[in-house]
Amino acid sequence: MGKYEKLAQSIVAHVGGKENISSLTHCVTRLRFVLKDESKADDDYFKNVDGIVSLIKSAGQYQVVIGNHVPDVYDDVLKVAGLSTNENVEEVKKPFKEAFFDLVTALFMPMLAVLTGSGMLKGLLSILTFAGVLSTKSGLYTLLYDAADAIFLLMPVVIGYTSAKKFKIDPILGVVLGAALTYPSLQNAKVTVLGYTVQATYTSTVLPIVIITALAAWMTHRLNKIIPDVVKTFLVPLIVLAICAPLGFMVIGPAANFVSNLLLNGIMSIYAISPILALGLIAGLWQIMVIFGVHSIFAVTAIMTLATGNPTPIFAGQFPTTFAATATVFAIWLKTKDQKLKNIALPAWISGIFGVTEPAIYGVTLPHMKQFVITCIGSALGGMYLGLTNCLVYQMAGMGVFAIPSFLNPKGNAGMTLINVAISIVISMGFSFIATMLTYKDEKAEDEEILSPMNGEVHPISEISDPAFRSEAMGKGVYITPTDGKIYAPFDGTVTLLFPTKHAIGLTSTKGTEMLIHCGIDTVNLEGKPFTAHVKQGDHVMKGDLLLEADLDIIRSANLSTDTPVLITNSADYKDVLEEHTGMANTSDAILKLAV
Repeated sequence: MGKYEKLAQSIVAHVGGKENISSLTHCVTRLRFVLKDESKADDDYFKNVDGIVSLIKSAGQYQVVIGNHVPDVYDDVLKVAGLSTNENVEEVKKPFKEAFFDLVTALFMPMLAVLTGSGMLKGLLSILTFAGVLSTKSGLYTLLYDAADAIFLLMPVVIGYTSAKKFKIDPILGVVLGAALTYPSLQNAKVTVLGYTVQATYTSTVLPIVIITALAAWMTHRLNKIIPDVVKTFLVPLIVLAICAPLGFMVIGPAANFVSNLLLNGIMSIYAISPILALGLIAGLWQIMVIFGVHSIFAVTAIMTLATGNPTPIFAGQFPTTFAATATVFAIWLKTKDQKLKNIALPAWISGIFGVTEPAIYGVTLPHMKQFVITCIGSALGGMYLGLTNCLVYQMAGMGVFAIPSFLNPKGNAGMTLINVAISIVISMGFSFIATMLTYKDEKAEDEEILSPMNGEVHPISEISDPAFRSEAMGKGVYITPTDGKIYAPFDGTVTLLFPTKHAIGLTSTKGTEMLIHCGIDTVNLEGKPFTAHVKQGDHVMKGDLLLEADLDIIRSANLSTDTPVLITNSADYKDVLEEHTGMANTSDAILKLAV
């Protein structure tokens, strides 16, 4: 059940119970019930309860106005009432950049508070052990460290949950797939299947579980269509687990290992020729390798080298990444006016000082790709200086500032080594901080004039007959009484919503303005007969492109209004939505202005 389960239960109860519902559909803003007996519904409830905008009785329907999130409420009402639907709404197809950041947000934002808290706890433990307050051999330290490290070590389990929610399958299935990948006896163990041997580890990885969950979602959605309801509740997860868990472990791990070995062998070959270039590559690519889960072989190789009593350049190359990421996040924290981002960045840069940079990467820099690239460049510069001065790691140590002693060579000049390490830190942090201060800007919509999408007479939305639109609950705007039925794109952007009945279309401009054009009042009841779509959901459109055509005569013959609301659904993102024009207008006239 979704997050609107309680509201859905209340709605069903106050329309007279599920036995009083003949049918249920929804349009862009409202649930449309056909009730067997409207006298059993509690009108006063729907007019006064939080979460419901208003109640409208029209065209034989009991219309509960919800708002832009009506599809989510609709899904939960269906489940509560035990109803089914044949509605097939296309998924929004987003541009790659937008889809990537949407995925990153969906995967990491739900865990970010706990991820940051865990990082802070690891940093605190580092301080306490460094100061001699707490021994690393004590039971308390072990318990606290394990608690702090759990989310990092078992990242695939958490990502399994968030990615399953993103891909719209049972989150518990995602958790189990993540747990299967990180099952202790399988980590770095030789597993042979059909004569094919794999040795891989998936702890602390991100990409493998995302790929596996995406495959599981693809299978789940198709299996649900062909397997009978009576057995699908257990048969679908059985099939998905039996295929996805082994396939993911046997295919993705070797692929990651193959890439890791190529990188490791290539970089170590370069190191024999140029330590400067090699450490620059390790430092510059380290965060990317962590995200794709191909850094493990580097870490294992470095640990094995240290175990033999020899120094390693690998951890030396990894060292500057912590400081570059911390400096960038600190700069963003100073510059941003976005309070939500500032609240994320503060603990992220504090934990980053002690080497815990996952909150910084996943919560701050990765969603701002330019700044992520800056951290990679800053890291590379710091690594190149370590290579230039032949700084190597001689022993295992902590992270962040606590990794500094690992560079001390028992037989070398400790003072000069510390100076070179400090210069490396200054280079990586200095570049990252300055570059971020110069380039970072909070993302926000700019002032934008909105052209009329139709030829006709423009009126204030406060004068429209429909109370839901008149209340501006769906957004501020105007309505147009059209002289013809053609609807054009008022700006360059993307079609983010095209209702199956084609009576309403949602657009998002390249500047971030979200618009709803709703052709006529209650025209959803005509089941698409008057409308012809010239675009589909996900299409990119240019200003002036023909979007829809409506046969106004069919609408009028059904005794319905042709008045067309043109609403800015993200009005709250602007200081004001101003009427630029009323009266007769054509598609070259600006009818709205958005004040930032």
